[in-house]
Amino acid sequence: MTKDNHTMVTEFILLGFTELHNIKSLLLSLLLLIYVGTILGNLLIVTLVAITRQLWSPMYFFLSHLSLCDILISTNVVPKTLQFLVTERCHISVSSCYTQLYFFGAFVATECSLLSVMSYDRYLAICDPLHYSSTMKRSLPRYLATICWLVGFFTSMIIEILITLLDFCGPNIIDHFFCDLTLLLELSCSDTKLVDICTTITVFIIGISQLLFVIVSYICIFTSILRISSITGRQKIFSTCSSHLAVVSTYYGTLIVLYVAPTRGQLKTLNKVLSLLNTVITPLFNPIIYSLRNKEIKLALSKIILKMSPIKGN
Repeated sequence: MTKDNHTMVTEFILLGFTELHNIKSLLLSLLLLIYVGTILGNLLIVTLVAITRQLWSPMYFFLSHLSLCDILISTNVVPKTLQFLVTERCHISVSSCYTQLYFFGAFVATECSLLSVMSYDRYLAICDPLHYSSTMKRSLPRYLATICWLVGFFTSMIIEILITLLDFCGPNIIDHFFCDLTLLLELSCSDTKLVDICTTITVFIIGISQLLFVIVSYICIFTSILRISSITGRQKIFSTCSSHLAVVSTYYGTLIVLYVAPTRGQLKTLNKVLSLLNTVITPLFNPIIYSLRNKEIKLALSKIILKMSPIKGN
């Protein structure tokens, strides 16, 4: 197919959740509530880490970046999704679709990298505590966090450039609530092999290899914990990494299920639900997990609440 023989697409139509029309109002209210909770919860963690000296450590520094990344992932997807639920379908320009796709890929890749860096931080703290302070110097966490963001934006840019070279001659309907890469490529009238190959390589490097790194790190961590004779000592050390392990399990678990699930036929609805879980629900879990399981976060929050309370003791 050539541009000369076909009218080029200038916009896409996102169908959103047309099959859930009967519960549109309920879903709209629920998504809005979750989105507000996600923003407030993650902003709370970023603020606590910034203003609480007791939280000025590499672990919480990386956590604040993870929370910022969760805010950006949700903001990139949820507002448009809320619009779908109001209008039932949405017209989005090709450039806007590319922009949403670019930032979604960048933030997902950044979050994967941040989770790997956080597991490395826990590995050093538990498996090599004597050299932790000298290795994880004040400047190193900043460099690692910067690298995570650069890796995310750079890898997504490569795929984005290849996508902009594709032709879209119609149809222009995407049966999803955001510009999903797989469905977008199905609409292209160009050869998408190069994009597919590049995407596969990126998924392996950013996703699979980093997941393996996290798994190996935690195998080493658990081995070190089992060598501790004191049960109390084991529980205390395990508590320092249990929150991160819960976040990793939730995040990668939803990603794996999402990209293994088919995207055709009746299972498209399942794919939408899984995508919603990954882009909306998972970012809400992170602040909840860290708030409930981390004593230092709860202590810092309680101090802030006491300072803001108008009732003071005599």
